[in-house]
Amino acid sequence: MTQDKPIEEVKTATRIERFAQWLMSREERRSEKETNLDTLVKLNVLVSFLTLAMVGGIDAVRAAVMFIPYF
Repeated sequence: MTQDKPIEEVKTATRIERFAQWLMSREERRSEKETNLDTLVKLNVLVSFLTLAMVGGIDAVRAAVMFIPYF
């Protein structure tokens, strides 16, 4: 009967370790997605300004840049 508890504790420890590994790998994947998302947002801003420049001219781009808050 005393041997049953250590086996259960070992199973629980391995289950907790597997869960911790899963959480860590999920967080790594999520950070990679955020990095990709940041790159896509920057590309979108660039393309938007280029489109604005082609359609509205450089004066429209200057006006749009004035409204961008600087951090």
